[in-house]
Amino acid sequence: MLKLLPDCDSEDLSYEFSVTDKLTYRITILDSTRYTSTLNVSQIDVTTPKFLRPSMVVRLYHDAKVAEVLESQRTSQLKPVYEYPNLNMHQRNEKFMVNVFLAEWLHFCLSLHTADT
Repeated sequence: MLKLLPDCDSEDLSYEFSVTDKLTYRITILDSTRYTSTLNVSQIDVTTPKFLRPSMVVRLYHDAKVAEVLESQRTSQLKPVYEYPNLNMHQRNEKFMVNVFLAEWLHFCLSLHTADT
């Protein structure tokens, strides 16, 4: 994440990574302190309804070099493990899967970023 965000200690910055003229990914810095930053990571796609576009709130822990998904698809406070079945039909390993999605998404954005430079 830090490779994509050289100024992650500055609030109210946005970075965009365009895939096509209709598909863009955006990272917005919501909050930044000495040891953490909170980001909004979202997909901007004019062809997909807004409620289907991936979006998440991510906390970066600078000293540990760790990113954690705090909210995904407008669902916050994800538990590490869910009983299954459950009322919201979360998968047993929902938090793990959301973090894997973040890792894949960042890898994709980083490949776009390095291709541009």
